[in-house]
Amino acid sequence: MQLKLDLQFFAGEKTEKATPKKRQDSRKKGQVAKSQDINTAFLLFFCFLLLSVFGSNMGSGLTALYKTAFTEYIHWDLTESNVHQVFVEGTIETAKIIAPIMGIAIVAGLVSNFTQIGFLFTTEPLKIDLKKLDPIQGAKRIFSARALVELAKSLFKIVFMGLITFGLIWFYKDDMMMISFKTAESALSFFGQITIIMGIAAALTLLFIAVFDYAYQKFDFEKNIKMSKNDIKDEHKNMEGDPLIKSKIKEKQRQMAARRMMSEVPTADVVITNPTHFAIAIKYDEAKASAPFVVAKGMDHTALRIKEIAKKNHVMTVENRQLARALYSAIDIGNSIPEEYFQAVAEVLAYVYRLEKKV
Repeated sequence: MQLKLDLQFFAGEKTEKATPKKRQDSRKKGQVAKSQDINTAFLLFFCFLLLSVFGSNMGSGLTALYKTAFTEYIHWDLTESNVHQVFVEGTIETAKIIAPIMGIAIVAGLVSNFTQIGFLFTTEPLKIDLKKLDPIQGAKRIFSARALVELAKSLFKIVFMGLITFGLIWFYKDDMMMISFKTAESALSFFGQITIIMGIAAALTLLFIAVFDYAYQKFDFEKNIKMSKNDIKDEHKNMEGDPLIKSKIKEKQRQMAARRMMSEVPTADVVITNPTHFAIAIKYDEAKASAPFVVAKGMDHTALRIKEIAKKNHVMTVENRQLARALYSAIDIGNSIPEEYFQAVAEVLAYVYRLEKKV
């Protein structure tokens, strides 16, 4: 009894790699190995790279908007049409300035996700799941091993990024001390350059950390989708169908085929018997075939049913043990009589026709 329980325990333990179907089902649910740090690193890097190239133009655009606001708009009368015009023009100019940032952010997000998981569109994660509101399950997630790993990872990122930022500030500390001797425009330009350098450095650092995070996410994902031996058996059973159900379907199909076969017996010209073990119903119809063909056959109980139906419908029964056994083994239902049995079957049919006065 104990051995049986141990076997059941090991069979239910998730030790097997996920099957392709399991992976496909998980992917449809939105469960994939993905590092959010890679998305953030791509986003930061491309945004700051864009600022380094087009930052001066964006700054000029903002300056022009401020000049227009405080040299032209400020003198306009406060009317509904003027407010509407200011709002429209300001929105358009602001959109022109931030459009490159928004565009590169969308592209970076798509590229980072496509790089990790390829193309995936699913609405499964958006479905309402009341289990997520369970406070007990929520507490388990908060104090789980994964939560501790995420906490340690966040602390490491904060410390590492802080060191990078502090190092850059320390490197440029002498230039910062001289800011008071520069114009406001020069000071803003200097701090803009420092900010871009810090942003790109932070993005590259985060990307370096994200490589290890992705490896961990991949490992954790593979661990979570592992299957037990019972899971694999159940999946195989579901894919091929339950053997019990399949056997019932086959039995139903055999019964339907038997009923169709029995319905053809009344149309036969003769039933050749063994006399008890085999029964072969034969029909000759020149419009359907050039040779006699089998409309029904069976052995034992089925043979008995064929003879009973033949008797009720006045179909002649002829006993020929050797011929009945040979035809049963050699011919399937619906097939014509082979050439080697033409003479024997023809003699039987001729005998039947004579008795029925058909010739």
